[in-house]
Amino acid sequence: MSREMCYRCHWPKALCWCASLQPMATRTRFVFLMHPKEYRYEKAGTGRLTHLCLAGSELQQGIAFDDHPAVQGILRDPGNYPVLLYPGQEARNLSRGELRADALQGRRLVVLLLDGTWSGARKMLRLSPSLQRLPRVMITPTAPSRFVIKQQPQEGCLSTLEATHEVLLALARSGLDEYPLPEQLPGVLQRMQDFQIRCACDPTKEGYRRHPYGTPEERAEARGWSRVRRRYFRVPGKEEADETKGRARVD
Repeated sequence: MSREMCYRCHWPKALCWCASLQPMATRTRFVFLMHPKEYRYEKAGTGRLTHLCLAGSELQQGIAFDDHPAVQGILRDPGNYPVLLYPGQEARNLSRGELRADALQGRRLVVLLLDGTWSGARKMLRLSPSLQRLPRVMITPTAPSRFVIKQQPQEGCLSTLEATHEVLLALARSGLDEYPLPEQLPGVLQRMQDFQIRCACDPTKEGYRRHPYGTPEERAEARGWSRVRRRYFRVPGKEEADETKGRARVD
């Protein structure tokens, strides 16, 4: 028989987060665009917990958002100044104060974040031209990712919770917002990870991992070895065989 769930935080009611979270009021409006797989299946996702910590934030589910009524309403609202948190050459770095108050012209800053795996986020952006046209902002993290139970694809990548925390720190430094509880989001992340790690180390708990979480360094080494195995030991498919047919070896 499945456990009774809390439909706000999507955790079992016995482990519900809601009573321990204090929603913070911010001038900036955060909109989390969550991939359906993240919404339905991710047990250790941070986007929903971040949303519950921010009083004026929204969580919208989807993959392509050009026909999403709620998201398009936000983008078309003349009182909003929407930006997409996504790195790129033209992105203004919030950590360096490259977004100034005069650019907003009295409008409310709205930060949209793509919440999913990195490959999922790229697909969401590719299928949403209206998001591609938005001004982009980025951040320079003040610390490496603390999300030790998940492997980030490269240095500098952050979870949704950590990225939101860094955005609020940067906006507070530049005077564009206030960050009343700067310890709450990192604390929530640590508490969630501590719980997951305890469960992984407990052999009596069924349904969890069969071994403890490794360190980021151990997982990076294992991921590198996995790539080597795929490169040298797999049997190429028909497409790969066709691509390499008749090509001379140069190594």
